[in-house]
Amino acid sequence: MATKRRSPAGCFLKIVAALIVLFIAAAFAYRIFEKELMRWAMVPSVEFREVANPAGASYAQANMWIARPDIAGNPSLWTPEGFRPAAAPRASVFFVHPTSFLERSAWNAPVDDEESQRRAALFVRSQASAFNSVGAIWAPKYRQATFGAFLTDADNARRALDFAYRDVLAAYEAFLRQAPADRPIILAAHSQGSLHLMRLLQERLRGAPEAERIVGAYVVGWPVSESADMPAIPLPGCRTATQARCLLSWQSFSEPADPSQVTEVYDGSAGPGGASRNGSTMVCTNPLTGAAGGAAGADRNLGTLIPNEDFSTAEFRRGAVPARCGPRGLLLIGDNDALPEMGPYALPGNNYHVYDYALFWANVRADAERRLAAFEGR
Repeated sequence: MATKRRSPAGCFLKIVAALIVLFIAAAFAYRIFEKELMRWAMVPSVEFREVANPAGASYAQANMWIARPDIAGNPSLWTPEGFRPAAAPRASVFFVHPTSFLERSAWNAPVDDEESQRRAALFVRSQASAFNSVGAIWAPKYRQATFGAFLTDADNARRALDFAYRDVLAAYEAFLRQAPADRPIILAAHSQGSLHLMRLLQERLRGAPEAERIVGAYVVGWPVSESADMPAIPLPGCRTATQARCLLSWQSFSEPADPSQVTEVYDGSAGPGGASRNGSTMVCTNPLTGAAGGAAGADRNLGTLIPNEDFSTAEFRRGAVPARCGPRGLLLIGDNDALPEMGPYALPGNNYHVYDYALFWANVRADAERRLAAFEGR
């Protein structure tokens, strides 16, 4: 009896079908377990240990800063075509960059870690540059907490964040000593940087003499509770576009938005006075209008930076992204399928956290110019 031969094409199709089934199963499993998988991949398994600075390191030295007025060609001076930095800055800007250390081998980054410093410089280029039409920018290196510290409530994570804040505080004190004492101050940050900036406002700036010089505080990409956090901050939330001496904050999500990865941690935490953040509304400044709350169409967007994969270059596009403050204070930027392709770094839940500044780069620039003019005209 003759044996029936299998067709090579038929075998190939079965292999392809099996691979498709495996891919669908893997994608389905990832959707269910993505938070757990992220924690497994990113949270350090080692104990917290303080990371030493290089011998003799001090914020009096230029090499401890990513951007400083005396560092020629630093990344904060970049602008897209049609824009340029101020020839005579009228303000001093203290900018704290977001997390750029992604390793799980340690809880904090050394300041001489090449890869995280390269990423940090790209963030200063794409974020702090929005302020270079009004101010000279100071952006410190610091022994930041690793990304995995934000995925766990372990004591090691708290210690890592406290350790990073000590550097930010030391850099701020050096900034005050070295920047012109008669200039207005703009404070700005993103993500982990905004967490440290909020703590700086709550602990260091309450009653401080330089608090009267603050034009605005851009606490972007970190949830700020209206009821639990704002009472401890010596600035009100910005209500209008021409208000000076106030705080701005937003967190960008496309729709349909799933902010659970943010709200689960937020709702289980408390403000500096012990008040629970559970269920509280977050500060939401609409960057397209400069006002609290409300909605604005893409026609109000003065320009978005659409980066390449590593942010080293960027296309500048006007009228590309709308914004409205939605439930609980999230900034909603429209249907995910209608947005320009921003790159591979959107987080689970349609969280455009990485692009909080890039989405509204030109509006942030105009906002800082407007608020500085209001401050100077008081």
